[in-house]
Amino acid sequence: MKQLALAAAAALCCTCAAAAPSPLDRVYTADQNTNTISVFNPASNTLLGQIKLGNARPDVLSPLYRGEINVHGLGFSPDHKTLIAIANGSNSVTFIDTATNKVKGKTYVGRSPHEGFFTANGKEVWVVVRGEDYISVIDPVTFKETRRIQTDLGPGMVQFHPDGKLAFVVSSFTPTVDIIDVASHAVIKRISVASPFSPFLQFTPDYSEIWMTHKDVGKVTRISTTTLEVTGVIDTGFITNHLAFAKVGGEVRAYVTVGGENAVKVYSTGKEARLLATIATGALPHGAWTSDDNTRVYVGLENGDGVQVIDTATNQIIATMGGGQAPQALIYLSNVAASADDRANLVPRVNQDAHNIQLKPTGDAGKGFIVVRNLGVTDAIEAFLYKLKPDAQYDVYISDQTAPIGSFRTNAMGMANGTMIGPVRSTAASDTPSTITVKEAGGAAVLVSVR
Repeated sequence: MKQLALAAAAALCCTCAAAAPSPLDRVYTADQNTNTISVFNPASNTLLGQIKLGNARPDVLSPLYRGEINVHGLGFSPDHKTLIAIANGSNSVTFIDTATNKVKGKTYVGRSPHEGFFTANGKEVWVVVRGEDYISVIDPVTFKETRRIQTDLGPGMVQFHPDGKLAFVVSSFTPTVDIIDVASHAVIKRISVASPFSPFLQFTPDYSEIWMTHKDVGKVTRISTTTLEVTGVIDTGFITNHLAFAKVGGEVRAYVTVGGENAVKVYSTGKEARLLATIATGALPHGAWTSDDNTRVYVGLENGDGVQVIDTATNQIIATMGGGQAPQALIYLSNVAASADDRANLVPRVNQDAHNIQLKPTGDAGKGFIVVRNLGVTDAIEAFLYKLKPDAQYDVYISDQTAPIGSFRTNAMGMANGTMIGPVRSTAASDTPSTITVKEAGGAAVLVSVR
C-alpha cells in the first residue's frame, strides 16, 4: 500500500513538472503605490525584479517630479513583444520592450486613463480614458494619438474579439457596455448592465461570451458575443475585482477575485453558473490571469503586495511571491524572456511587505480594514471603510490618542478610502500593539482593529 502511495505521489510530481510554465514566460503586475512593474518567473515562482517607472508614494508630489504616478493598468501586443503600462495619476501610456524590459516610448492622454489594449491585428492601441468619455487610439510605432472614440462617461476597460471586428468596452460610471465596430471606430450598440462600476472584462476561451465584474455591487455579468445580449448575472461577493478562465479536465472554469472576502471563487461556465470552490487568499485579491497551459491562475494581492499562484487541478495555492505595493492589473505572457534568470534593466524590489489590520464592527453596521506600509521613520496608513452611513464623517484614532490621525467622509453608498500618516508598524509586533478605532464624528466607535 505504501509503495502504491509513493508511486502515485511520484506520478503526480511528474505530471506537475511536465505542466509547469516555461522559464521563458513572465508574470507582470502594475504596482500602484511604488509605480513599478514587478516581473516574475512563473516556472520558479520568483520575483526577478521591478521595472521602475516612478518613485514610490508619497515621493511624487514635487512640481519638478517627472516619473509616473499610480501605475495601474497593463496590456500587451499580440506577438508579446510589447507591454503597455497605464498610469492614471500622470495620464500616461508607457510602451515597454518585453525582451529587454526597456521603455521604448510614452504617450500622454486625457484625464485618468485606466486600461489599454492592442487591437487584434496589433496595429492600434486603444486606451480607455476613464476620467472622461472617450478612448484614445494610439499608433504603437510612432506613439502618437491618432483619434478619439466617443463612449459613454467613464470607460473602464476595452477588449477585442480575435476576429478583429468588435471591441467591448465596460464603464466605471455608467451602467452600460459599448460595442464598437473596430474598422469604423463607431459605437454600434449599448447594452444595459447591473451597475455603473465595472473595472474589468474578459472573454471565455472560445470567445462566445464576455464576463464583466461589478465591483460596487459584487456581481459578474455574462454577455453573448453573438447576440450581444446579457445571458446571466452571478452574485459573487463584496469587492469583486477581476476574473480569469481556465480549462480544467475538459471544462472551462471562471476564477473571480473577491477582494472584500480575501478569496478567489471558482464557477462553472455552463448555462447556469455554479460555485465550485472558494479559495482563501492573501489580502485583497485584485488582478488575475491564467497561464497559457491552463495549469495556473496568478492572483495579485492589492493589500498583500505580491502574487499568489493557484494550481487549477487542485484549487490550492502553491506559491506566494512578494512584489510591488498595491498591485492592480496582472497579466501572463509566454515566451518573452531571453533566459530563465534574465534580469536586464530590472531593479531589486523597492518596498517591504505590507501589514494588514482587520476592522470589526462594534454594532450591526460597518466593515473595513487598514493597510500599513512603512515609509522609514513613519507609516502610510490606508483605510478602507464600507457599509457605514452615507455622506457622514468618520475619524480614525490610534490607541489612546485624543486627536484623530485622519478623517473621511463617506459617499452615497457609505464607503470611504484614504491614506494617513502615523507610527503604527513600529508597535504592531510589540506586546501592547496599537489599537485602531474608527468613530463617527462626535459619536461612538463603529469599527475597531482585530489583533
